Amino acid sequence: MDLLGPIHDILVIFLGSVLILGGLGVVLLNNLIYSAFSLGWVLFCISLFYISSNSYFVAAAQLLIYVGAINVLIIFAVMFISGSEYSNDSHLWTVGDGVTSVVCTSIFFSLITTIPDTSWYGIIWTTRSNQIIEQDLISNVQQIGIHLSTNFYLPFELISIILLISLIGAITMARQ
Repeated sequence: MDLLGPIHDILVIFLGSVLILGGLGVVLLNNLIYSAFSLGWVLFCISLFYISSNSYFVAAAQLLIYVGAINVLIIFAVMFISGSEYSNDSHLWTVGDGVTSVVCTSIFFSLITTIPDTSWYGIIWTTRSNQIIEQDLISNVQQIGIHLSTNFYLPFELISIILLISLIGAITMARQ
């Protein structure tokens, strides 16, 4: 963002103070769920720092990867490990569970009907990667996207499977 000097300074001071408070929340809160949500807030504030310094791609990656995936995974792992602490509710099925199951089932069936109708061969970047000349690309973001979707697709997926297996192993070891 191209902000004036004093406005940018006030924004940086505000984000820094929120970041420090969120970091203290991560460390000092006794409830692990609140601590994980505080970590999500810290990661979100870091992405706002990236936006204020005109690094939009890094901010988007921060939001998608760390806030959207890693923090959700941490919250899921914390809730999975300490499930007995949070499952003292005597109701087996609530209205929220029903709404969630209906929404997830409808998304699942819409994906099942959409995927076969999609023309996967119409995607230019993955089917004609040998015709793409890297020097003609405008930005590094396009080069990263092409390499991740062509040359490094298999290693990227293998790393995600390895991370999933390590998370399952950590949960298994923590339960013993």
